[in-house]
Amino acid sequence: MKCLDSLLELFFPRECPVCGRALQLREFPVCIYCQADLPLTRFWLQPRNPMADKFNALLEGALPEGAAWVPYVYAMALFFYNGRAGYRLLPQRLKYHADFPLGRYFGAMLGKDILDSPYLPAVSAVVPVPLHWTRRYRRGYNQAAVLARAIASELGCPVVESLVRRSRRTRTQTRLSVSEKARNVAGAFRVSARVLRRLVASGDDLHLLLVDDVFTTGATLLGCYSALRDALDALGLPPQSVRISLSTMAFVGNS
Repeated sequence: MKCLDSLLELFFPRECPVCGRALQLREFPVCIYCQADLPLTRFWLQPRNPMADKFNALLEGALPEGAAWVPYVYAMALFFYNGRAGYRLLPQRLKYHADFPLGRYFGAMLGKDILDSPYLPAVSAVVPVPLHWTRRYRRGYNQAAVLARAIASELGCPVVESLVRRSRRTRTQTRLSVSEKARNVAGAFRVSARVLRRLVASGDDLHLLLVDDVFTTGATLLGCYSALRDALDALGLPPQSVRISLSTMAFVGNS
């Protein structure tokens, strides 16, 4: 097998997606230098962090006056996303180039860090942020689901892709302003009451982990989170009875 791998490396050399350096036989998915310099957030070791604070501020601004108190939403990302750094190419390779091995690698890495967090209780189910079916059909996969499966494998819990669906196709968020992104995804998600009831009935201390590839403004995750909270409210459950946390591969911020 090693000989075969060596031959494949000879005729089909691999490159580090971050720096472009030729990868050696045991280097994957990035070279050892880029792996060592990966701008980890280490949010999982902090009781509060910039990603969680940013999302909770967004959530507070979206809550109607007199809404029931919602617990602090814990959120974490694996590494910082900087538009000028080569590490920005990692989420792009997963999202646009179907680099599933890379997605599974960093998803598993994220799952291990979630397990190591003293601030995140046991996760009951992992829920990937869904794509609209037309975009899923055209792309052939959902990058958030690739990450979610790898995370769930490390956590030893199920992935529930049928819980949330995107009921209408939204514009791509890439070139939208913060306010435009919020309006773009408002009301775009629907929750399956049947699946939610099954999860609620499975036991106490339900903890759902919402997973996406990149946290930028938080608008998409807020839309998904709000749909889940509305569905839980429709079941007559107080916000404190079910915990929802957030996790992404990358966070747009300063390393």
